[in-house]
Amino acid sequence: MTATKKLTKTVVDALQPAAKPFRIFDSEVKGFCVRVSTSGDKLWQLEYRPAPGGRGVPIKRLTLAAVGTLTPDEARAAAKATLAEVAKGVDPVADRIGKRKELTIGGLIDIYEKEGCFVQSGIRIGQPMKPLTKAYTLARLRHHVVPLLGNKRVSEVGANDIERMVRDIGAGKTARDEKVGPRRRVIVRGGEGAARKVVRDLSAVFTFAVLHKPPLASENPCKKARVNKVDGKRTRFLDLGEVQRLGKALEELEAEGVNPKALDITRLWALTGARRNEIVGLRWSEVDLKDGCLRLDDSKTGKSTRPLAASALMLLSALPRYGDSNSPDACPRWSFRPRPEPGIFRGQSASGRRSSRRPACRASRRMCCAIRLARRRYRQGRRCRWSGLCSVTPTRAVQRSTRMSTSRQQPRPRIAPSPRSPLRWPAGSPARFCR
Repeated sequence: MTATKKLTKTVVDALQPAAKPFRIFDSEVKGFCVRVSTSGDKLWQLEYRPAPGGRGVPIKRLTLAAVGTLTPDEARAAAKATLAEVAKGVDPVADRIGKRKELTIGGLIDIYEKEGCFVQSGIRIGQPMKPLTKAYTLARLRHHVVPLLGNKRVSEVGANDIERMVRDIGAGKTARDEKVGPRRRVIVRGGEGAARKVVRDLSAVFTFAVLHKPPLASENPCKKARVNKVDGKRTRFLDLGEVQRLGKALEELEAEGVNPKALDITRLWALTGARRNEIVGLRWSEVDLKDGCLRLDDSKTGKSTRPLAASALMLLSALPRYGDSNSPDACPRWSFRPRPEPGIFRGQSASGRRSSRRPACRASRRMCCAIRLARRRYRQGRRCRWSGLCSVTPTRAVQRSTRMSTSRQQPRPRIAPSPRSPLRWPAGSPARFCR
């Protein structure tokens, strides 16, 4: 059933449902009509032929709005504006279908996890991310970006959305503490530092989408967003008094029977400023005692040479080399390795990758938890055996921030460790090992 008359409020309100849906077309605007369903619902619609037009082009039908949403005059004006766009070559129905099929931010992150986790700049450009870097990057995207922008379509995200996301993460709106399984918790804190990392990760996702074939995004809104994407360089280092307290606490832990593997790893962290897995997974073949440096084959930034201070050389020289001999049973067992494998500090998994789920790493984490407990008790006014570490950051400050810059400038003293006694952390003379 079709008819043509001027559509007014009186005419539209008088229409009653029939056994089948029908349309009443407007006499003023060609293709503009009202559709009445069998349930009585009424919709403003527009029929048109997309460019180039003609009888050979099928008619398309576009729903403008429900009758109660727009008045007849407003719906007629919207129909005229749509017909003007059609005359310019635009196809509103095709655009709407494409919009519905467009990726959301959550779907784009899923594709990025499968295809896009590669280094996009620097000397390792084009190489896959390290497993730990990939895990941290995806965790930040899923814990911060997906809750805030996950349901938005890629083309709908603009610079204002990025700026709002950064403010929300900085304010802690994505923070949560949730138990996800046996002995597993997800703790998300947020903050300004996390917001800077997240916006850099999201910018890498959009860059991947723009360069993808076919493109998944037309532009990178993170480049236009007025947010801080650069972390401030750390200028805080451990002074001699703090290093002395750290050494004393490590000696106390050693006297109490804490895993010496974890203690030696922590000492090397503080003396070298290397990353966690660079020391935990260190090989003897990467240690050059003659030239006084570490020649890492596979660090986060590729091959790397790290100069060693005299104290680090003393510690490495005093450690037994289990596995360097053809008869390893004749050599003293060194606890950096969980099982006997030749020529390495702590061993590798069966796949050849350096896994962080090893006794050495677990022991070091337990020790770091003890240091955190000491600092928390110190703030609460309570004392414990490790209260001397109240001002020492156990993980990042020890692992990365305590880079002994003077080791590259001052000559190393010739100090040989005693073969009869194990090397002790020089807590009484911190200046000696800081050179």
